Amino acid sequence: MHRSRPAAGSASRARTRIAVGFVGTALAGALLAAVPGPGSGRVPGPAAARTSAPAPIQWGACPERPAPADMRCGTLTVPIDHEGKAKGTVRLAVARLPATGPAGKRIGSLVLNFGGPGAPGVSTLAADPNAFAELNKRYDLVAFDPRGVGHSAPVTCGGITQTGAGAAPTGPAAELAALRAEAKRCALDSGPVLPYVGTVSVARDMDLLRRALGEDKLDYLGFSYGTRLGAVYAALFPRRTGRMVLDGVDTLTEPLGEQALLSAVGQQRALDGFLVWCAHRQDCVYGTNTRTAKEKVQALVTRLDATPLTGEGGLRFTGQDVADAIGIALYSRKAWPALADALALVERRGDPVGLMQLGGPEEPPPPTEDPTDGPGTGAAAVPADNAAAALVAVNCADDPDRGDAKASPADVARELEALQPVFLAASPIFGPRQLMTVLACYGRPAGTGFIRGIDRPAGIPRILLVGTRGDPATPYEWTEETAKRLGNTVVVDYKGDGHTGYVASRCVQGYVDHFLIDGRLPSGTRSCPAGE
Repeated sequence: MHRSRPAAGSASRARTRIAVGFVGTALAGALLAAVPGPGSGRVPGPAAARTSAPAPIQWGACPERPAPADMRCGTLTVPIDHEGKAKGTVRLAVARLPATGPAGKRIGSLVLNFGGPGAPGVSTLAADPNAFAELNKRYDLVAFDPRGVGHSAPVTCGGITQTGAGAAPTGPAAELAALRAEAKRCALDSGPVLPYVGTVSVARDMDLLRRALGEDKLDYLGFSYGTRLGAVYAALFPRRTGRMVLDGVDTLTEPLGEQALLSAVGQQRALDGFLVWCAHRQDCVYGTNTRTAKEKVQALVTRLDATPLTGEGGLRFTGQDVADAIGIALYSRKAWPALADALALVERRGDPVGLMQLGGPEEPPPPTEDPTDGPGTGAAAVPADNAAAALVAVNCADDPDRGDAKASPADVARELEALQPVFLAASPIFGPRQLMTVLACYGRPAGTGFIRGIDRPAGIPRILLVGTRGDPATPYEWTEETAKRLGNTVVVDYKGDGHTGYVASRCVQGYVDHFLIDGRLPSGTRSCPAGE
């Protein structure tokens, strides 16, 4: 649960950015069965259910507006429980962009996942297919809304704000009660799919998607959380894994608290990089001293937490909203000029409008009203809080660590008190918000131990990993960690800033495209300089 999450009202803007990873560090603005010994090559996991071949996808018009003219959509029906312990099915929304090149040059289908958890694949592909134009010449591009997300049986908590992502609690008793009440509300409003939204289930769905597409192996490009999904698929189905690229690499092993702490470190590291860049601008509001610049940003957060500003529509704009907006802008270096201008506006005029446009509080959008917009799509209506609800549900389902179900408010207070200095040392700006993610899974069922147990699966093909040194959401350390866990990998070390590297760097794009199109993959770690 380490990925940053934009405010509810900014989700639609974030969705249009390819590989945002749902602006992907826990609920913070924003976060696996015996484990075999090293080198055993065996990955523990749930026994695979004997699943019959899926029905072919019937392609038709898409529910997304606008959508590329040649984009076609349909649904894939999958078991709600791949273990067969619960009955029922889930209909997954799927989209396909046919290959644009000569028919004889077509390689097959390339499945994409843009991150999250909580980011819908169909609308993201519809928003910016040109980002993958080179790959689209040789591949049909395929995206889907994972179970519980978007138009695929979307989970919801009744439109309420996720507590872990909100302001600091008014007290341990109130926080604990709110978390447990929220978990019950989510279970009530989401229906039978909620216990089965974890990544292991989605990976099994993805194998059924591969079969429905008629592919012997899965070729896959995943960003941010999508790298976790890809790694789990490769661990479950190593011999069905084709050419796989994981960009903005997620952790597979760290407990929730450690994820949140390293996320705060990564966000602070990215902010430091932004302030160095800003110091070289003639009109940087914080001047040329980067040390005092950090202090001034912290002072802004503290000041607005104590006395919030009033933004558009009379909405309160707090210091935590400042931290959220900064966190969102750090996802792409292209957003840095807008962030510099927004900070100057709020510092000089007390006007938060620029920061609000980056990702401040907004009125939540209404849910999709037409659940079947487009013939044959079977698309479900999307609740306004779906992205936030799915982010928490999937991350909690993937993590076996839980707070004691019988913990008292005093226990919660002691846990927070002990961790607070560590998180503040990591980042006085992002640390407080990240600290609250430690409690996000209180009141929820225990998650799977499978993901944490991945350890060099036997038969896994060579996989390409892309790590960005200045990534605010998925720190480079996670690329190194996951490379060791998977065992048969090549790493592209991108020296730039922002979240993920494919769209930002032609050098990274070159390595990815050559591998996916030509199957060429050099050994060892490769490097891409910043700005290329």
